[in-house]
Amino acid sequence: MGGSRDQINKRHKSRFSSKSSRHQHRTSVKEKSLIAKTECSNVKGARAARLQRSKMIRDQKRAALMKERRELGGSRNPPRVIVLFGLSSSVDLDSIAEDLLSLLSEEAVTVASGTVASSEYRTRVTVLKAPHGDLRLCLEMAKVADLMAFVASTNSLYAERDSYYIDSFGDQCLSVFRSLGLPSTVVFIRDLPSEIKHRHEIKKSCISSLASEFPEDCKFYPADTKDELHKFLWLFKEQRLKVPHWRTQRPYLMAQKVDVVSDNENPGKCTLLLTGYLRSHSLSVNQLVHVSGAGDFQLSKIEILKDPFPLNSRKKQDLMDSDEVDKSEAIGSLVPDPLKQEPLLVENIPDPLAGEQTWPTEAEMAEADRDKRQRRKRTLPRGTSDYQAAWIVNDTDEEVSESDNEDIDGMVLDEGENDFPGQERNKYLDFDGDEASLKFGDSEEELDSDSVMMDEDSMTREKIKDELKEIKEAHAADEEFPDEVDTPLEVPARKRFAKYRGLKSFRTSSWDPKESLPQEYGRIFAFDNLKKTQKHVLAKASEMEQQNGENFVPVGSYARLHIMEVPCGAASELCALAQSVPITACGLLQHESKLSLLHFSVKKHDTYDAPIKSKEELIFHVGFRQFIGRPVFSSEFINTDKNKMERFLHPGRFSVASIYAPISFPPLPVIVLKKADEGAKLSVAAVGSLKTIDPDRIILKRVILTGYPQRVSKRKASVKHMFYNPEDVRWFKPVELYTKCGLRGRIKEPVGTHGTMKCLFNGVLQQNDTVCINLYKRAYPKWPSHLFPLTDI
Repeated sequence: MGGSRDQINKRHKSRFSSKSSRHQHRTSVKEKSLIAKTECSNVKGARAARLQRSKMIRDQKRAALMKERRELGGSRNPPRVIVLFGLSSSVDLDSIAEDLLSLLSEEAVTVASGTVASSEYRTRVTVLKAPHGDLRLCLEMAKVADLMAFVASTNSLYAERDSYYIDSFGDQCLSVFRSLGLPSTVVFIRDLPSEIKHRHEIKKSCISSLASEFPEDCKFYPADTKDELHKFLWLFKEQRLKVPHWRTQRPYLMAQKVDVVSDNENPGKCTLLLTGYLRSHSLSVNQLVHVSGAGDFQLSKIEILKDPFPLNSRKKQDLMDSDEVDKSEAIGSLVPDPLKQEPLLVENIPDPLAGEQTWPTEAEMAEADRDKRQRRKRTLPRGTSDYQAAWIVNDTDEEVSESDNEDIDGMVLDEGENDFPGQERNKYLDFDGDEASLKFGDSEEELDSDSVMMDEDSMTREKIKDELKEIKEAHAADEEFPDEVDTPLEVPARKRFAKYRGLKSFRTSSWDPKESLPQEYGRIFAFDNLKKTQKHVLAKASEMEQQNGENFVPVGSYARLHIMEVPCGAASELCALAQSVPITACGLLQHESKLSLLHFSVKKHDTYDAPIKSKEELIFHVGFRQFIGRPVFSSEFINTDKNKMERFLHPGRFSVASIYAPISFPPLPVIVLKKADEGAKLSVAAVGSLKTIDPDRIILKRVILTGYPQRVSKRKASVKHMFYNPEDVRWFKPVELYTKCGLRGRIKEPVGTHGTMKCLFNGVLQQNDTVCINLYKRAYPKWPSHLFPLTDI
């Protein structure tokens, strides 16, 4: 081995080429010079155009940046919102808030409101203090924060955590803020020792411990004295703040004052007045707005008020003369145009005759009325309406014998839910798969809380504990044996699983997304092309904002929104909440008030240990909006159009939560909250983002029926305990069998009268193997009793 050498190959020569033909591709020196000159001229022109275009882009960015810097401290921009959040319960936020406000303003009256205008720093600031221990209030403040100022105390050491300066609640809130989208962040370090050497060591240790918890551009400031805070404010007034992307798409207003005006024409309704600075985008008076927690409403009027915190000191002279100055003096007002105002359309009105394919003539209707008057009284099945009874022929009134039904052999693969041949009308078919589980004692199935209600007042602590124990046991069983259910002994399996069907292949078998839809689908809306519609809506909103300036309130204006037809209970609750949490109203884009089927990609939060069941009532915080949903969880498969339902939200992996909710255009973050017990505080159950809006997404609920080999003869076996009568064996004969060891098979025939069946497999069956059958039916989320958290008050 003499070392590495480059491989040298001979040049390719064609078999019958001559010396002259081998050099035909070569060009002369004269031709090369002509080609070089032509290419040089083309490249030179293209390069000049490329340089000119890049210079134009740089100039535009420079101009936009200069404009933004000029307006940082100007009166056109609303006050910047600084949210102080203590990383531990030992942090004193009141003292640092007082120090900040006293540096920015010398007037005690102005400081008391939380918003100050500083002529020295040439900026306007609103300081909010996040209460430690209340997750919902911290979440609402984080939504409107321009700067998150985390405060750490060197006196608080938590040795049980990775970071010594953050307690469990602070760590939980940090993870929620990251999922929501962090704005610009800083960290204030308090309670440093006075000795310089020891102070430097503690500060360095604190920064080293906290650096991994925050973004790379996060800066750390000591904040024990006013001089240190003075240094922060000088840097803050020139800082270019970043905000999450979802906050830049819609206008919003953080109310500094909330009032209620009664409406005499509509009992139970009132007009809600929200006063504050408009942010992010201009707001149209014809636009719908969402009040956080209360719902979507129309505007009756927008008043533009005099700015109570101007930067110009000459304008502030009259305001400081007395406390009785009318700060709510209206400069102008906008009234909506009835022709241009967007209607508050929430639900679609379904047509009950939309499924009818024929329309009877007048003669047929007259004959039907005559037959109805003359017909004799007949014995009809329980629950049959007059309309259904009209279609029952007299000859078929007699009961059909069971022997006629037994002639039909089995269920049909890949057929509809209601198209099973030989299906009998019985009392169990009045229930769906979930409700039937109550009758049949199937603990794997969830109950429909709309049909089986329990009075909360009558529930004792023992009943609540027993119910929670059953849910935990079902969650553990679902993790160990997913989707496996026991065939009931009292009811035939062909009736218990009448709404289920077998699939030849979960990936390739067809399933019509429009087949046998529930009644709730008549109340929702759907898009033909979501991405195209979203692009059109955003472009139209931007165009209207630029062209129709007379109907819009500009950004930074101090305005009062008159929101009409708000429920009185929700309005009174908002007035009480305004004392502790900012009330937010955001403008909605077109179609965002309509209901549809929303799909969220969510993951169970690490701090939540209790099981989360499908169709359980949860509170979804989607951007500025919040609403109530009863989701159905499903896992997503890439290579098929069908998705498998999950009975519980399992930790450690992402699942898709589907709910009926108002339309929101992605991308948007979602925080899922749940109340553990009655009267307890809300806790974070899951976090994620909005995935898509698609009512045609197919979610299939799977059940697995299991049996055990009784006698095995190579590929043949007799299987028992899957069914308990021969009629069920014949019914499920077309469905393919499989075993947990990977074999495939089919049912040949029943044996005896107790449900034992002969089966044939594609390999030698082991005695300890388990035989399974997969059955599927389509699953849908539950319709919530109320859409918004405050509407049930």
